[in-house]
Amino acid sequence: MTDAQETELDRDEDEYALDQKVVNAILDAVEAGDAARIDALMEPLHAADIADLFEQIGSQDRAALLSLWSRGIDGEILSELGDSIREEVIEALPVEVLTEAVRELDSDDVVDLLEDLEEPQQERILGALEESDRAAVEQSLTYPEYSAGRLMQREVVTAPEDWTVGDAIDFLRTAEELPDQFYHVILVDPRWHPVGYVTLGKLLSSRRSVQLRDISEDSFRAIEVFDEEGDVAYAFNQYHLISAPVVDGDGRLVGVITIDDAMAVLDEEHEEDVLRLAGVGEESAISDGVIDTVRQRAPWLLVNLFTANIAALVISLFSHTIEALVALAVLMPIVASMGGNAGTQSLTVAVRALATKDLTSSNAGRVVRREAMVGAINGVLFALIMGMVGYLAFGSWVLGGVLGAAMVINLVVAALSGILVPLTLDRFDLDPALASGTFVTTMTDVVGFFVFLGLATVILL
Repeated sequence: MTDAQETELDRDEDEYALDQKVVNAILDAVEAGDAARIDALMEPLHAADIADLFEQIGSQDRAALLSLWSRGIDGEILSELGDSIREEVIEALPVEVLTEAVRELDSDDVVDLLEDLEEPQQERILGALEESDRAAVEQSLTYPEYSAGRLMQREVVTAPEDWTVGDAIDFLRTAEELPDQFYHVILVDPRWHPVGYVTLGKLLSSRRSVQLRDISEDSFRAIEVFDEEGDVAYAFNQYHLISAPVVDGDGRLVGVITIDDAMAVLDEEHEEDVLRLAGVGEESAISDGVIDTVRQRAPWLLVNLFTANIAALVISLFSHTIEALVALAVLMPIVASMGGNAGTQSLTVAVRALATKDLTSSNAGRVVRREAMVGAINGVLFALIMGMVGYLAFGSWVLGGVLGAAMVINLVVAALSGILVPLTLDRFDLDPALASGTFVTTMTDVVGFFVFLGLATVILL
């Protein structure tokens, strides 16, 4: 890649980020109390950029900005805000502003808004809705968390299955209320069971006399209201869905899920997996306060402290060996570190493959064998390198051989534990991302120290 191409790439990447100069200019205007300047700077910003702005600035600046900005928060911005900031912003909004903002949202966005709020704030938002909208939102909230019922929106465009294209177009042109965005007209039978759907593109490109059922999509599939949202997102990704109707236990249409919500779930699950693997809590956000951040991270650090003590106990069993050969104290962190890194590599691939359903019982055996072979080959490769290092640094081929043998064993164990631990947790319906890292790290540390020091005790003393 040429320098010019790299410069162009950097510029393209920055193009979609919130300009720090704009952030600084807004903060300067807030400090000066210049409401007109704030309005001018905020006007061209997209709702997602405004949400980013609120998440990047401090609590006092957020409050001051809200009080000076004449346009104020609307529903689209509220839906873009992260959970940690949204509650604070809602608390600061006047009732009339909150009412107007919430009424702009589709039912699924209102449900998403309410899920993580305290009861008093939920009541403020529900009270801002019209009676019919409130009933729909309250019904959605009765479904289990992380289910399709929570994810769906109630605003659906339907047509009887025996309609023609002309009938549907006439209906759409005269309907008083339609969703702001929709992708399909869902065909229903007289008992309100969805039987197919037609894309807007097919609808507009077909003659008025064509039956809707004749241009319905092959991709049609219905989602059950109690399906896990993770499974829903997988179905959207796997079958390239744009939207899908949601049905109750009797197969009647109750809502629709659209691709933007499904992809948001995939993004959230990926983010949660990364945070869980790092042991920082799935709700962690850059805008969290000190106390919240400590509360999220301290439990995992406590677990790591416990596992570190187990590794220390193994080392203490060979204290006499280390006293006799001080070189071992220099070399044993290398064995443990290489094992930990190899285990993390296998673990990351396994957790992601389980999340995307690419790793299943049908191919688990092949993947385990592959990881064992990879661990063995990498072990031999780095054993040769470290064996040479052991000889050159300490003048002992035997010490180099012990180091190399420990390296091979620990990398094989690391690769196997990285794949078997998440598979085992998944078999028992436990989240592989939640505790796999702790188990794998403990195993590689304990095995690495035990094998290296054990071999040194048997061979060198």
